[in-house]
Amino acid sequence: MREIEWSKRRLVDDSRGTRRADTIEILGLRVTAHHGVHERERREGQPFVIDVVLHVDAQIAGRTDELADTIDYSQLVSDVAELVRTTRFNLLEALATHVADRLLAISRVAGVLVRITKPEVELPEEVDAVVVTVHRVRPVRVT
Repeated sequence: MREIEWSKRRLVDDSRGTRRADTIEILGLRVTAHHGVHERERREGQPFVIDVVLHVDAQIAGRTDELADTIDYSQLVSDVAELVRTTRFNLLEALATHVADRLLAISRVAGVLVRITKPEVELPEEVDAVVVTVHRVRPVRVT
């Protein structure tokens, strides 16, 4: 996933030294892909539903009202969908971790939560879906 273009303005803590807890959420991204342990899942594909919560500092974008100062949601959705479609994993845990790691590589993302839902899961008992959620946080640099 390529780095999203943004202005040269730096994200900073507020005057009290506290971090803001702003989020950007993409909910219900539906992608057909070929992940799974069973041969049929890998061969035929199946639907996955992806939710992403990005922990960001939205203060600059909130003040400037400029797309260059935030994450481009359109590009983010396209990048996540492409990543899910073009990779192959046996486990939802591996897929969710891969997506989270790629999103955390975006410099303005401080943390990410990725939830992958598999609605058409075959199990010995009836369930609505299986969901795996991973949460990753960028390590804080001490200066």
